[in-house]
Amino acid sequence: ELKGIVFVIQSQSNSFHSKRAEDLKRDILKQAVDLGKELPTVLLIHQIDRHEGAWTILPLMTDFSVTYGRNSSWIFFCEEDTRIQVIKLVETLRRFDKSKEWFLGKALYDEESTIIHHYAFAENPTVFKFPDFAAGWALSIPLVNKLAKKLKSEPLKSDFTIDLKHEIALYIWQKGEGPHLTPVPEFCTDDVNSYKVDHCATTFSNFLPLCGEPVNKEDVFVAVKTCRKFHGDRIPVVKQTWERETALIEYYSDYADISIPTIDLGIPNTDRGHCGKTFAILERFLNHTSPRTPWLVVVDDDTLISIFRLRKLLSCYDPNEPVFLGERYGYGLGTGGYSYITGGGGMVFSRTAVQKLLASKCRCYSMDAPDDMVLGMCFSGLGIPITHSPLFHQARPMDYPKDYLSHQIPVSFHKHWNIDPVKVYFTWLAPNTEESSNGKKVGYNREDL
Repeated sequence: ELKGIVFVIQSQSNSFHSKRAEDLKRDILKQAVDLGKELPTVLLIHQIDRHEGAWTILPLMTDFSVTYGRNSSWIFFCEEDTRIQVIKLVETLRRFDKSKEWFLGKALYDEESTIIHHYAFAENPTVFKFPDFAAGWALSIPLVNKLAKKLKSEPLKSDFTIDLKHEIALYIWQKGEGPHLTPVPEFCTDDVNSYKVDHCATTFSNFLPLCGEPVNKEDVFVAVKTCRKFHGDRIPVVKQTWERETALIEYYSDYADISIPTIDLGIPNTDRGHCGKTFAILERFLNHTSPRTPWLVVVDDDTLISIFRLRKLLSCYDPNEPVFLGERYGYGLGTGGYSYITGGGGMVFSRTAVQKLLASKCRCYSMDAPDDMVLGMCFSGLGIPITHSPLFHQARPMDYPKDYLSHQIPVSFHKHWNIDPVKVYFTWLAPNTEESSNGKKVGYNREDL
């Protein structure tokens, strides 16, 4: 029955995201009322604030077990943009015996082993299935209780949270002792208007959020981190691809090269993290750019990004809030820890966020500390939550399942390893004719890559 389902929405505290999650909660409860059913429990992850790592879900299992372990049947997880047909969801879950351990979802798998999953199942990565969160996924209460018990005796060991959906599936699988993901065809990521969705209990909107006019080109200042050894091969790619989408862009290096031109910030290049350089960029943005420029984007010289799409996305955020946006990773979240925006996919800051950060005394513990992790630590200490968007990517398109990317309009990818980065840009990120009146889309097919 519906009252036996606990809905958990992967919400965020940023005002744009929390409103969308609240809208989804209202929709679920309204459907329940219209069906004449008892109201289910609907939880918003960002409101479960006892855990900095609540978004990683596993730390919540003990609470779920204690609170819902006796009177509920299922915990159903979804994203703020997942659309749910409640009656179909109830019918779908009814097919499974709620007294058994079930892990249900729409199955994704890697076609080749990939660094973002630590080359798991290298022999044949297609054998391991993990859920597409956009379609929603469900755990039966007996499985929740089992996971809670295991977490009590063996706390989470992993230092890093990189791809949550894969890591949760690995944890539940328990090296073959736990259940595999059971694919459920009614959990869908087709758009709600698609002809395919008649059988679907869930759907997912494939769109780039747009909340009014895209922000102006002049409102986005782009800082590219580079160094002398990459001036010859990486910078030409930026110039051939996305530089033309920017109005304000500077290249920061350890060597001033007027042909690019690059700016030497007086920070020597480091082989590892670039904390010193990134903090120098933040200082420069605050002190040497127009105070009317509300947004800063910091990217690596091998980041491929659509500034055109980013300007649409930024129309949904209030630059007067301290916004720190990109792809979220976690460090040590089972034991305190913090979340951070991983640098390769691009880090987006509102000027307000930069002001608050630099007004605090939080700084690099060494010049070559990992900049993205130090920033995460600093913002966590300031009580400023980071804002996650799955449209930023720390790796290349082929490092993600095709089915996962098929319901995305991506904003960035990262790395030039074994790919033609110009081709990847024009295939995945260049404005197409509908998006841009003057842009011409070069005819590459995503399937070629």
